[in-house]
Amino acid sequence: MKIKYIYQQFLSHISIIVVAFLILSLLFAHYVENLVYQNKVEELVSYGQNLLKDFQDPRMDQEDVLLQYHNVLVGRNIHLSIFDENGMILFPREQLGPRFKITEAEWDKITKGKTVIVKQDLKRFDQDVSLVALPYLVDDILVGGILLTSPISGSREMISQINQFLWYTVLIAFGVSFLLSWVLSRIHVNRIKRIQEATSLVSAGDYTVNINSSNFDEIGELAQDFNKMVEKLNASNEEIESLENRRRQFMADVSHELRTPLTTISGVIEGFRNNMIAEEEKEKGINLVSKETKRLIRLVNENLDYEKIRSNQVKLIKEHIELYEVLEIIKEQLDILAEEKNIELIIDVDKDVMVHADYDRLVQIMINITTNSIQFTESGAIWLRGKQGKNETIIEIEDTGIGMDPEQIEKIWRRFYKADISRTSTPYGEFGLGLSIVKQLVHLHHGEIEVTSEPNKGTKFTIKIPL
Repeated sequence: MKIKYIYQQFLSHISIIVVAFLILSLLFAHYVENLVYQNKVEELVSYGQNLLKDFQDPRMDQEDVLLQYHNVLVGRNIHLSIFDENGMILFPREQLGPRFKITEAEWDKITKGKTVIVKQDLKRFDQDVSLVALPYLVDDILVGGILLTSPISGSREMISQINQFLWYTVLIAFGVSFLLSWVLSRIHVNRIKRIQEATSLVSAGDYTVNINSSNFDEIGELAQDFNKMVEKLNASNEEIESLENRRRQFMADVSHELRTPLTTISGVIEGFRNNMIAEEEKEKGINLVSKETKRLIRLVNENLDYEKIRSNQVKLIKEHIELYEVLEIIKEQLDILAEEKNIELIIDVDKDVMVHADYDRLVQIMINITTNSIQFTESGAIWLRGKQGKNETIIEIEDTGIGMDPEQIEKIWRRFYKADISRTSTPYGEFGLGLSIVKQLVHLHHGEIEVTSEPNKGTKFTIKIPL
């Protein structure tokens, strides 16, 4: 059976309030009733003790004392009786003779000099009364006593009136509680409904939802957490879309890159098979096949390198390396490629500058960045610099190429991204994986890499590797 949350809230609130009011009402009524009867018997005891005190005063006439107290007590609706050591009534005289109605247990207490108090007696007299019996002892011997009774009808009327006012108070409080419980339940349920509706929108693919939040209570904190979750989902969704777009672009680029060398290789092989290539052209054909094969190998290796680095499968063997030696090797390997584009490679580093790194991976970092600079530079220069910092080695690769705008700088580290999509035929870095690998390798060395660039003014890569 389904019960709406608002009814659960409302019923729980009202149930708690009803139970609380019932318990408080019963306890209060019981307390008031006991208080009223207690005050009545205390009044009777007080009159009885005063009467005994005056009765024992030798200066006062006992008969006059009895008559005075009798007249006063009659006015307060209290009945006074005097009994002897056997319980026989001595006063008032119209009741002279018979023993007053008392139980054996009560008489036993009186004979022992104890006061008998009965807050409510509903049986022994013609009406319901409060009863007090005080013994009169002479040398610890019972010679008589005083019996005071007062009808409890007046007390009952008072208690009934108090209970009536209490009942009205309970009804008013219950009505106010009813309204407050309903309002609070509606407020909480509406807040939960807003979160529920927002959740439905998110499940339908809308990641722009935002709901009002606060630190007032747990529901407000839940709304805050919900908004944070939606923000992360939105960011993740944008990243997924971006990755998907880059993946499609990459697949298109890879298909193009694979198709070209494979077509070339297939054509050369078919030419060899059918003797369609002249003898003097065979060497050129073999070189072409070799070149295109290396392009395919490079594509596969770049992908494998990236995945190994991301999955922490690369083990670095760090050592102290002369940076000048590394930069010389980079220059020797890329001089031919640079000369083809009329670029001068310039080394600017002291021979005593050392770097603490994995030799092979450091060369890989430098090769990737330098070839990237060559790719986007025409008829200029590329500086390979190095210097010793306080606790690090600083390496700079600066070119005079086409440069980048800030938006492109943020994207160059993404896998498959290429700053210039139109340039897909260059032999290095054409797959957009080089800089992604570079960043991962620098981080594996616990280093930092930064890029500064201006359109048409060149780009500078700065690498800091701790000593």
